[in-house]
Amino acid sequence: MLDLIIETPIPPAFSEAELHSALTQAVQTTLAQQNVTEAVSLSVVIGDNAHIQSLNAQFLGEDHPTDVLSFPADPDALIPEEADYLGDIILSIEKAQQQASERGHAILAELQLLTVHGVLHLLGHDHYTPQEKAEMWQAQSEILRLLGSTVVVGDW
Repeated sequence: MLDLIIETPIPPAFSEAELHSALTQAVQTTLAQQNVTEAVSLSVVIGDNAHIQSLNAQFLGEDHPTDVLSFPADPDALIPEEADYLGDIILSIEKAQQQASERGHAILAELQLLTVHGVLHLLGHDHYTPQEKAEMWQAQSEILRLLGSTVVVGDW
């Protein structure tokens, strides 16, 4: 279900197993809350600011680091055996550390929030209009509540 790829050192505050568990829980809770009942898979890549800035510039024309990028799979380009693949989520460990510190919660909680956000994008949610944003933020808040998180989804 979740292919976790760690391309940069993770903080010593948690282990790779704890990270995998926290992100798997975030993915599973998001899928359940969004009523996704079929088996699906996705990748989460943990990178640094330089990696995510490069991808942001290449694919979105934004030459700066960001916290999370989502790349939905193209169902028309998939071979039948891979029809369950949702896509890729890229997280910046540096941005997650910074935001967790600024927001006063643990980095694993921030990484869960970013993973939830990324999965919602893979499922077609967006936040370009006020209504889309309200719906996505409400879904994020509900998922974080289900996860038992104390993270508050604010206006990023």
